[in-house]
Amino acid sequence: MPLNSNILTIDPFNKFDDKLIVGFSTRNNGYSIKPYESLNLGLHVQDDEQKVILNREKVAEDLKISLKKWVFAEQVHSNKIKKISQKDCGSGTLNIASVIKGADGLYTKEANVLLASLYADCVPLYFYSPSNALIGLAHAGWKGTVGKIGTNMVHMWTEVEKVSLDSIYVAIGPSISQESYEVDDYVIDKVNKVIVDEYQLPYIKVNTNQYLLDLKLLNKQLLLATGIKEEQIFVSNYCTYKNSKTFFSYRRHQQTGRMMSFIGRK
Repeated sequence: MPLNSNILTIDPFNKFDDKLIVGFSTRNNGYSIKPYESLNLGLHVQDDEQKVILNREKVAEDLKISLKKWVFAEQVHSNKIKKISQKDCGSGTLNIASVIKGADGLYTKEANVLLASLYADCVPLYFYSPSNALIGLAHAGWKGTVGKIGTNMVHMWTEVEKVSLDSIYVAIGPSISQESYEVDDYVIDKVNKVIVDEYQLPYIKVNTNQYLLDLKLLNKQLLLATGIKEEQIFVSNYCTYKNSKTFFSYRRHQQTGRMMSFIGRK
């Protein structure tokens, strides 16, 4: 549901705690020009860096949390997760060199830290444990998904942070839909190694070496396999490929901007 014309909120999480800052940006009402128009939040896509920073400052003002408190991971399509503290604030906000290296997932239990991650079709995973004040984000493209980055976050919380499974909630945000996401045998071979037998196949074969893969569903199934219950997982129905006026889509445009998932606590 829109918070305003350039931010979507994650309503199920907002119902837990009015101190949460959680959502997903759109492509609207920013400063970047074609092919990145207009609210591009990615510094790594050859857009004018100053325009990207202006866009980030605009979102920071909308969210009422300073850029100095934001933290970005490097996002290398890994399954690696890093715990974040106040000393990491500002990582990746004004330049790429300062990102949290080698990670695609971040989590923290500290307030006044905004975890941030960038997208143009991949799956954003949001994690929250109300009883433990833990928040997390994971970037799940197909590589991160088959690498079980969502599973890794759950295990990190249950094994390292001693969080009970029944207190972990997950939101699967806007990403490319199954009907718009064609992959080949190479990807499906990787998917077949992680699928859970008791669930329906998360892909449909449409031709030789052509499949339509449902990345949201695969992530949900892998989360369910950890023991998280269906009612603890919320799934967005937004498709980044189909809604080209609202979202950037790498699969549609190749050269394009990036939206941002974010979560923090005041």
